[in-house]
Amino acid sequence: MPPDLWQLYSLMFKCRRFEEAVAKLWHDGLISGEMHLGTGEEAIVAGVVSLLQEGDALALDHRGTAALLVRGVDPVLLVRELLGYPEGLCGGRGGHMHLFSQPHLAVSSGIVGASGPAATGFGLAAQYQNPGAVAVAFFGEGAMNQGMLLESLNLAAVWQLPVIFVCKNDGWAITSTDGSMTAGDLNERARGLGVPVIEIDGRDVSDVWQAAQTALERARSGQGPTFLHARCVHFEAHFLGFQLLRMVRHPLREMPRVAVPLTHAILKKDGEPFRIRLAGLRKVLAAVWRTVRDPRRGLAHDPLWRTRRLLRADLSRLQAMENDLTREVDHIIASALVGVPS
Repeated sequence: MPPDLWQLYSLMFKCRRFEEAVAKLWHDGLISGEMHLGTGEEAIVAGVVSLLQEGDALALDHRGTAALLVRGVDPVLLVRELLGYPEGLCGGRGGHMHLFSQPHLAVSSGIVGASGPAATGFGLAAQYQNPGAVAVAFFGEGAMNQGMLLESLNLAAVWQLPVIFVCKNDGWAITSTDGSMTAGDLNERARGLGVPVIEIDGRDVSDVWQAAQTALERARSGQGPTFLHARCVHFEAHFLGFQLLRMVRHPLREMPRVAVPLTHAILKKDGEPFRIRLAGLRKVLAAVWRTVRDPRRGLAHDPLWRTRRLLRADLSRLQAMENDLTREVDHIIASALVGVPS
């Protein structure tokens, strides 16, 4: 049976609007610290999490907000947690990187690769206590360089655990390209540990849904883990306020903040030789230029835009659904902010 694109798009759209609202709260100064959003990952999240059943477990990385939203966690509690309020999901002590919901068997961690051991533990428990249940781990491609994640893949394969390892590969490890950080092929790493691989287009929700369904059927029937390798784009880069994106989006405001200290450093009499300082300037300018010219940030790589094109034949239904979901998210934010000082 093919996926229900209307349902999947509604989940994706709600996630996008929710995270856009969270971004505004962050820019308004109501959320402190770093904020890692999953904008660009919506097809991966909706395609996988929408297939989970009661008793399935979810182990997330530091971009777990959207997955918890799709899983059914109270969104008002989520927002209040991000705000650091004691009425939040984790008493205001977890923030956005350490979100937990015991009723949903959902955990997250800011430690890179930690979702692997968590999901493997969930999978082992399911194998003994709840046959037919599965565990899903979400992580970025940089986590594949962490020993605990590779150990988790190995254990899940040896014990034939019902675990789905979902690698969200956006090609960047914070400010470094994956090619400069990771040797070899990630799919071959997983296969070398005995885990079957399905490579998918993480911008195509149908592709993700079909691959996830295959992997879940294998896991539920006792055939062990699967490695889903999904390519995607992070439209807000590694975190909100990423310096290179700020310079690209607001050059007149942001460039002087960088250009002035760099100019002082280059013209300073003491320190490194001029050629070394000039080379550093070239690196900064090259990074800005790469960000400006990055073709992946176009609409063609936006999972929402790609799915919306398939549904716009019924434009009135589409717009009505989007308007309803926008109002729902606005109500969530307003409810969460009741009692918050302005």
